[in-house]
Amino acid sequence: MPSKIAIVGDRFMLPKVFAERITAACGNAIDIRVLEQPWPDEPMEHGYAGSKLDGLKEFMGDPDEIVNFIGEAALLVTHLAPVSRSMLQRLPGLKFIAVSRGGPVNIDMQAARDHRVLVVNTPGRNASAVAEFTIGAILAETRLIRSGHESLRGGEWRGDLYRADRTGRELGEMTVGIVGYGAIGTRVVKLLKAFGCKILVTDPYVQLSAQDRNDGVEHVGLGELLARADVISLHARVTAETTGFIDRAALAQVKPDAIFINTARGPLVDYQALFEALSAGRLGGAMLDTFAVEPVPADWPLLQLPNVTLTPHIAGASLRTVTIAADQAAEEVRRYLAGEPPLNPC
Repeated sequence: MPSKIAIVGDRFMLPKVFAERITAACGNAIDIRVLEQPWPDEPMEHGYAGSKLDGLKEFMGDPDEIVNFIGEAALLVTHLAPVSRSMLQRLPGLKFIAVSRGGPVNIDMQAARDHRVLVVNTPGRNASAVAEFTIGAILAETRLIRSGHESLRGGEWRGDLYRADRTGRELGEMTVGIVGYGAIGTRVVKLLKAFGCKILVTDPYVQLSAQDRNDGVEHVGLGELLARADVISLHARVTAETTGFIDRAALAQVKPDAIFINTARGPLVDYQALFEALSAGRLGGAMLDTFAVEPVPADWPLLQLPNVTLTPHIAGASLRTVTIAADQAAEEVRRYLAGEPPLNPC
């Protein structure tokens, strides 16, 4: 009997791409059903200010509808569909969940363990996309691309940006601090080397690669990085330890002309403290792709500051991200059906 696989994708993580990659990996002895959710055209539930589903975060979908769609399928591949304890109690045939994202924040992991459901993820699926975007974010601020664009769009030709006291700085003369040395942070370091800048890394849980160490990258503590860096770029995960760790005390250690980049996650930052630092001139500028609340309220004061570049959490959005995630999920499904151990168990 074919193995039944339920795929819940959306308008970014296209379910047809996952179906194609899983079929290519597993052959035709599978029975696939697909559901396309309307994200990002409709917002997901973020849940960071309180979740209605057992503490789950970043999810989309009515639990009853998701349960009915999964039905008797033993395998689920999902991007945003939630899986709570109460849902698992109604899905006794479900044995495997592949989450096409780095953190399974939309899955009740303790409940999955209690129900002996294997959960795997796709770490690093968007690492190259976010790393590229981060370089663009840094350049937008350091080379005044945002300032020049906004003024020209408004009908003003700002020749004054050539003034020595206003013009931008080249990366090759700057020190860039990378907070978090995981899949994304290591890629950002690799890309930054081409600019010839001084690179600092802080991450208390990993050591520098031999290549980075030989290339002159320094592994330092967070306080030293904040004090020395001209550009600070976040690439840490959200944990109890890192939630809000860029706060007033941290920002007080930063150079007054430093530029702050967040393409990681909003909960890492105390945004009120960041607003105060930027508006008071205690921080040179910022480029923000993620926020404490998403979508950001239209009247949020940070949106009005002249020294901030803003994008709507799109750093990881690329077609390559989708195909990487689909290939990883397909391989995990193949391994599960073949009785092989998973590559990325959660």
